[in-house]
Amino acid sequence: MIKEIANHRSIRKYKSSPIDEEVLSDILHSAARASTCGNMQLYSLVVTLDARVRAELAPCHFNQAMVTEAPCVVTVCADVHRFSKWCEQRDAEPAYDNFEWFLNAATDALLAAENLALAAEAHGLGVCFLGTTLYTARDICRILHLPKGVIPLTTVVIGHPAEQPPLTDRLPLDAVVHYDRYKDYTDAEIDELWAEKEASPETSALLAENGLPNLAQIFTRNRYRREDNIAISRAYFELLREQGFFNQ
Repeated sequence: MIKEIANHRSIRKYKSSPIDEEVLSDILHSAARASTCGNMQLYSLVVTLDARVRAELAPCHFNQAMVTEAPCVVTVCADVHRFSKWCEQRDAEPAYDNFEWFLNAATDALLAAENLALAAEAHGLGVCFLGTTLYTARDICRILHLPKGVIPLTTVVIGHPAEQPPLTDRLPLDAVVHYDRYKDYTDAEIDELWAEKEASPETSALLAENGLPNLAQIFTRNRYRREDNIAISRAYFELLREQGFFNQ
């Protein structure tokens, strides 16, 4: 998978042709082989192939065209519901309706999602992770009929690419890797780590488009604003309560 990892890119334009059933089955089996807490597999993958259901989901993802153009949309969910039911049917009292087990289930789910994406790319398909899932999780729960103990975390669009965008940049490895202990950054190191990204033509275009003096302000003022972050957080925490992750 080293090649797929190195060449990963988000694909936002897709051909409408369906994914071969055997290929999709292989991708899903690969997702199910991901590492998991206690071998409990605390996740569910809701695979939406029906165009009518994808059309229902589209507003949850700001009507991005890829949700209806791509043949497959996978909603990745943290799921303690299934394991809890198994316990109850065997006279074992489950205790997974709390925030610790949301975190365990979220870890399981996101590991499965990465396996899913890598396997899809290994088959020559394109993928795109949709962060909009967190913004509209309540509506997604309603559309997909998610029971208590299940909550969406991310969505992966999968299909045959209709574009080949360039690789997006990444910070130098020194920015994200710490040996032995966390080493905090000096102001000079922060400047150095972001220097190449800030000097790129892509950043220049973004600055002109947004009318702002630097890239950081694009993130804080336009992309991920404080008021939006707080509103989304409050809504998601409330949904966690409703879905039974804050009962204890």
